[in-house]
Formats: sequence, C-alpha cells, structure tokens
Amino acid sequence: DIQGSNASGPRIALLDFGSKENIVRELKKRASVIRVFPSRSKSSEIKAWKPDGILLSNGPGDPAAVKNGIQTVKELLGWRFIFGICMGHQVLALALGGSTYKLKFGHRGSNHPIHDKLLNQIYMTSQNHGYGVDLDTLDKSVQVTHINLNDQSVAGIISQDKKCMSVQFHPESHQGPHDSVALFDYFMRQLV
Repeated sequence: DIQGSNASGPRIALLDFGSKENIVRELKKRASVIRVFPSRSKSSEIKAWKPDGILLSNGPGDPAAVKNGIQTVKELLGWRFIFGICMGHQVLALALGGSTYKLKFGHRGSNHPIHDKLLNQIYMTSQNHGYGVDLDTLDKSVQVTHINLNDQSVAGIISQDKKCMSVQFHPESHQGPHDSVALFDYFMRQLV
C-alpha cells in the first residue's frame, strides 16, 4: 500500500493499465492510502480491500483489447465512485456498454482545448491517445461533461446512476496549465 498525506482522506484503489507516476502523486495529496491493482485484477479482489473510491489509470494501446479490465469495471459500477483517466476513460465507456474507435489523427501533445462542463471552464490539456469514445453508443443516462474543441470528440463523461466519471486527457500532467487538476478534487468530493 502507498501511504497518502491526508490521514483522514479516502482509501483509493488504482486499477493500473499503465499508470503515470503523477497520478499516484495527485492521489497521495488527497488520500489516506492507495493500493495499486494490476489491470487483470478481479472485482472481488478490489471489493475485499474495501476502498472508498476507484481510479482507472491511463495506459497504452487499443482499449477494446484490454483483458479482464472491462468486465471488472462492469462489476464495480454503482458500488463505489469510479474516476477514469485516458485509457481508464475508454475502458469505463466500454464497461458502460459504449464503443470506441480509432481516431483518424491521434490526440498528441499539451495543447488540446477542452470545454469542461463540470468545472465550467475551457482549458488546455495534455493528451496522448489514438482512440475515442463513440457518443452515439453511450446509454442516455451517461452525460458528456467534456468536449475536445479541436474535433468535438467526447473528452469526458459522467453517470450519476452508475457512480462514475472519466476524462480522455491527463489532468495530472503539469508541464503547462494546472487548471484540470481540480478534477481530482471533484472525484474526492464524490466519495463523501
């Protein structure tokens, strides 16, 4: 287990699809303890640890090729609040019954403008992915919260019914603006 710096903070399970170190750093600032679970972990293993919330990390490759993770997330939906980042966003969308597609041009770099309806802002984000979430395949209970202003692709979703949210970009990335790091705080507020 990784000790966080907030002794009264929540316990966070991190389902690791290839997590960046800065995701763990952001969680450590806010959580009491973090446990990293390999991407092929079963939902029963995560439930047995009794986390307050679950974070689905970023990672490389085709989200549809993820082994076990999609089923694990399906089984966790509605149990504890889930926050997905990048690959975690795509895996969450697949677990919710949506589909993904290969982008004609991948989103790469730290200059992607995002309209964030949750925080009511527009900011620049860091992105590094080649797949998108198909809006038309998402259940009507899933709301789009973030839009990529370059190509109008889905960059974030939320489902209050299923207790989950996700973003396609990297809110933990700090080379440039730090505007989207507040999404970690939004996630933590959902756990109380």
